[in-house]
Amino acid sequence: MRIAAIAPAFPDHHYSQAQILAEVSRQWGDSRHVFSRLESFHAHSEVTARHLALPLERYGTLTSFSERNREYIRCAVDLGERALSAALQQAKLEPAQLQHLFFVSTTGISTPSIDARLANRMKLHPELRRTPIFGLGCAAGAGGLARAADCAKAYPERNVALLAVELCSLTWQSDDLSVPNLLASSLFGDGAAALVISGSGRAPGPRVVASRSIFYPETEQVMGWDVRDQGLKLIMSAGIPDLVRRHARAEVERFLGEQGLGRRDVQHWVLHSGGPKVLEAFQDALELSTRELEHSWQQLRANGNLSSVSVLLVLADTWRSRQPSPGERALLMAMGPGFCSELVLLEW
Repeated sequence: MRIAAIAPAFPDHHYSQAQILAEVSRQWGDSRHVFSRLESFHAHSEVTARHLALPLERYGTLTSFSERNREYIRCAVDLGERALSAALQQAKLEPAQLQHLFFVSTTGISTPSIDARLANRMKLHPELRRTPIFGLGCAAGAGGLARAADCAKAYPERNVALLAVELCSLTWQSDDLSVPNLLASSLFGDGAAALVISGSGRAPGPRVVASRSIFYPETEQVMGWDVRDQGLKLIMSAGIPDLVRRHARAEVERFLGEQGLGRRDVQHWVLHSGGPKVLEAFQDALELSTRELEHSWQQLRANGNLSSVSVLLVLADTWRSRQPSPGERALLMAMGPGFCSELVLLEW
């Protein structure tokens, strides 16, 4: 199973970090205490700009879950169509030639799901198999790739696609002055990515060699949503970097060891751009340099944390800018609610 194509899509609304800070400070109260905390989070996030689903001034008018979710469905369908169309075009496939579509997202809900709405809009084949996945959060890009690769391995004659769409900004809430919400306003952005996997060996991208899912028992409160009338309130523990430092190295070494490999056999590290503290924790745990994670850092600075989408953007950058040589390997990894890890080993 090889990746045949990968394509991003972003909302048209693009703002500098300074613009976002000024607007959320205006909307969320003018107390010096709140502004000081927002200013500190924005200054230390390493993010320089982000794409947002809506114009900045529109966020102050969203007061209910239903309003936010209507915008989620509208924007997710538009972005999803752009990303999936671009990936299919790169793979030289017509929409009706797609036979299985995996869809991942955790920043809104929709029934019929977004993939069903795209089937109507894009005229996908009426016998298309659809697998919408909700709740994996930041881990869903890696997890979705692993599930799509499993499908392509089982049915090598099928054209399989993965679509990730996240509209994190629609979860910001002006009445929530908790640390996770203030931090989210400094870190999270919006976007989509789609990739196509081919069962044939002729696709130009890397081969999916193996994957691994790891669940940490009794960690439900590390990350997730508190569903309120106003929307999805972020739950995010300050202990996530510590979890990375405790577990990442052993997990990676065990996973690679089962393939007869070690960390030094990996030339490219494709890690989720979760935030500066998370990336620093990965660097410490895996003994990596900033340069070895340059694409993860670049994505964080350019677009912020896009939840499930980020790791797919890092993969696209690794593929296109580094131009890996045949035989080179990449380890793709992300963590998310559960709490859990998803790992995928790739080889060009």
